[in-house]
Amino acid sequence: MESPLVVGIDGSDPGLTALDWAVDEAVRQGRPLRIVYASLWERYEGAVPPWATDRPWGQVLADNVIGQAAERARRRAVGLSFTTHVAAEDAPGALLREGRGAWGVVVGARGRSELGDLLLGSVGLVVAARASCPVVVVRGDRQALEARHERILLGVGDQDADGPSVAFAFREAELRDAELDAVRTWRRPLLDTLDHPLPRGEAGAYLAEEASGTLDKALAAHSRAHPGVRVRRSCVEGAAHRVLTERSAAADLLVLGARRRDGIVGLQLGRVAHRALHHALCPVAVVPQPPPAAAEGDE
Repeated sequence: MESPLVVGIDGSDPGLTALDWAVDEAVRQGRPLRIVYASLWERYEGAVPPWATDRPWGQVLADNVIGQAAERARRRAVGLSFTTHVAAEDAPGALLREGRGAWGVVVGARGRSELGDLLLGSVGLVVAARASCPVVVVRGDRQALEARHERILLGVGDQDADGPSVAFAFREAELRDAELDAVRTWRRPLLDTLDHPLPRGEAGAYLAEEASGTLDKALAAHSRAHPGVRVRRSCVEGAAHRVLTERSAAADLLVLGARRRDGIVGLQLGRVAHRALHHALCPVAVVPQPPPAAAEGDE
């Protein structure tokens, strides 16, 4: 059976927006959807004895949330194959477990949290930082999500040559018949270094050429494998997180690769992915990259 697309819901509006996005993606890919709601009601209210006639409030809430989500998915895509699951554990743990063997996990940018508009420490950030599969955090207001720009934005990093994030972006562009906007950024050094002992203007030209070579290397194999995908390549001077956030306003999806790092949750993803998950104006797909020792061509 084809691996499912997993979506985490919590009954909030952002959770329902993530559900809608996941339903549409499952239809595009022709794969089953798994709708997951995490609830610890049994831990706090206790197991229900077999003779009880009244259901605990937590169980009623869980059944209502998952039932309404199922009905919403059914109305949005008639004939969609999907399953539902109420997990008796915390949301990050449930989604990380469900993500093993899944094509990907989809979550909302904000949920029922005291953190309000901040993603730091929330379910989305924890799952994106630790999942073994791609994670899509559905960001952007309703107007942005309904705009249909027909553009997939790909940020190309140092280690992305022929990597999973590039493959992911090409597949999404092909599925959507969208343009792939592949961006590689570069920055002039504040001070001359031994690596670039050139006049400032010449150093800029050298760095731009180097960035262009990195971009070509990242795109070459996938361009041949997906000849129908229209590719727009850009080498831009500036901070990657700033350039990609600005461009995300005209994209349907921002795709980034991420290597897992030790440290604080979120910062494990690296600065660019961390900033994108906070500030991008469209959904963000974080695609795990292989560790340096396992990646071909790594020194």
